[in-house]
Amino acid sequence: MFPQTGKYLIIAGTLILLAGLLIYFFSDKLHWIGRLPGDIRVERGNFRFYFPLTTMILLSLVLSILIRLFRKI
Repeated sequence: MFPQTGKYLIIAGTLILLAGLLIYFFSDKLHWIGRLPGDIRVERGNFRFYFPLTTMILLSLVLSILIRLFRKI
């Protein structure tokens, strides 16, 4: 294995840990995630369909900005 692989695994683990802590401690403040305007929700009888389109676009934008910032460092 390459030394870079270990570095990337440590970074990925740290990010997952931070995301878990954020969700655990601030779940009551993050109720708007997944309920943004543009998220598709269809509920009829016994059928439910949910597609968080706007949430995924926002998450993709934030992750793209973070990745660009980390590449510059």
